Amino acid sequence: MDVVTTKAALRDALQSIELTSIVGLVPTMGNLHTGHLRLIEAARSQSAVVVATIFVNPLQFGPKEDFESYPRVLEQDSKLLREHRTDLLFAPSMEEMYPHGRSPHTNVSLGHLTGFLCGSSRPGHFDGVATVVSKLFNLVQPQRAYFGEKDWQQLTLIRAMVHDLDFPIQIVGVPTARSEDGLALSSRNGYLNAEERAKAHLLYESLNRIRQSVLNGDLDYAKLESDAFERLASEGFAPDYVCVREGASLQAATADSTDRRVFGAAHLGSARLIDNIPIDE
Repeated sequence: MDVVTTKAALRDALQSIELTSIVGLVPTMGNLHTGHLRLIEAARSQSAVVVATIFVNPLQFGPKEDFESYPRVLEQDSKLLREHRTDLLFAPSMEEMYPHGRSPHTNVSLGHLTGFLCGSSRPGHFDGVATVVSKLFNLVQPQRAYFGEKDWQQLTLIRAMVHDLDFPIQIVGVPTARSEDGLALSSRNGYLNAEERAKAHLLYESLNRIRQSVLNGDLDYAKLESDAFERLASEGFAPDYVCVREGASLQAATADSTDRRVFGAAHLGSARLIDNIPIDE
């Protein structure tokens, strides 16, 4: 696996790839876990060349979020990527990606998809995601890019961006990787202490309870959401939201919706957990 840290070196490395080769891109912030590696495996199975990126993007962190403390373990991550047959790793510095710092620079914003769910409590987060992903798309120019379904709002936003800005890229969603108790794998799960980790799976269970109730004919979404919110709070979570939405549009689900998903986000200790599951297969 080749490792490059500058845009110029990345372009040089990509020039050696045959024009007919399918390039699969897996953007990450590092601190890799099984979920990330499943993205690599999906890319490996569908692409001639697999490019991974590791960049802790400052634009998607709020003022009180964990940008400074976010784990940076490049050597460990590089080893995992080599073991999973990644061809090229791009690991730039902040100065390389944003020569003028956090501002001034061009932002990519999809406001119609960001003012709710995680966007309501993390203002500016998705603008930062869309901006850095668009830069990586332009730099790597892949035919396919791989993202986890755990971050469904992010996945929906990136699909919309690719469609609206005419990127010739297929966005591939990869199912959420979970621990045995159902907890969605996340780099931030490492912030949980033993007591918190023992009950973190209750977020997933709450979403499953709503799913089953809806499939059994209960369409009082507001009541189901409120009950789940209160149940999580009683277990020591600080819930951000629990809601039933349409998967494609992210709008509130109605009785006639056919692609419903249930979403949840909650703080537990210093960790912010997010998850979602489909209701309609």
